[in-house]
Amino acid sequence: MAQLEELEKILGTKFRDRQILKEALTHRSYLNENPSWSSPHNERLEFLGDAVLELITTEFLYAKFPKDDEGKLTSIRAALVNYLMLSRIARDIGLEKFLYLSRGEANDTKKARDVILANAMEAVIGAIYLDQGIGVTKRAITDIVLSHLDEVMSKELYRDPKSVLQEIAQEKMKVTPVYRVLKEEGPDHEKQFLVGVYLDSKLAGEGIGSFKQEAESRAAEAALSQLGYSNGNGK
Repeated sequence: MAQLEELEKILGTKFRDRQILKEALTHRSYLNENPSWSSPHNERLEFLGDAVLELITTEFLYAKFPKDDEGKLTSIRAALVNYLMLSRIARDIGLEKFLYLSRGEANDTKKARDVILANAMEAVIGAIYLDQGIGVTKRAITDIVLSHLDEVMSKELYRDPKSVLQEIAQEKMKVTPVYRVLKEEGPDHEKQFLVGVYLDSKLAGEGIGSFKQEAESRAAEAALSQLGYSNGNGK
């Protein structure tokens, strides 16, 4: 448990039940190699943490930017909580060394590792919420995630292809883009997703990627091209 104490110091949170934190750090692959492990995998906590993170981030942005509309707030939130940002945050705080992974996953340096780290970050947030409640969770998210807001705004990281498409679609067409997985192929560790983005029920673009977010981003780029826009700067 000494390892968990070190992580508690990083998180600024002392858990009442460290077993919850242990669960947040346990990847499904670890159980395959260690069937007698005393903790379930972290996917349920990831599900919870994702919702808690989105709610707290949404509330923060709603208060922070009272003059911005729903479209821009959605884009800023996406830039703060997408898997690339969360995986970077996880690395920044050293979360990687605390994870329980299979030998194969531990040696993987591909994009799959970013997803594992992002999911673990969400699971840790879920664990904090269950163990400590909403107040402590808000403080942790403010310190760990929302502290990156200045960077997101100064570098306009919220203007990714999906964000730009959403702004244009809502402003020009009064619709919100809808993304649908059209096809997925390959084994779990090498999946390829084909995603379509729809505007007012019409297919506007398609994209392929190793992860749904990557495919969605490429679909948004294709839709922007079809609409005659380049990086959202106009025709």
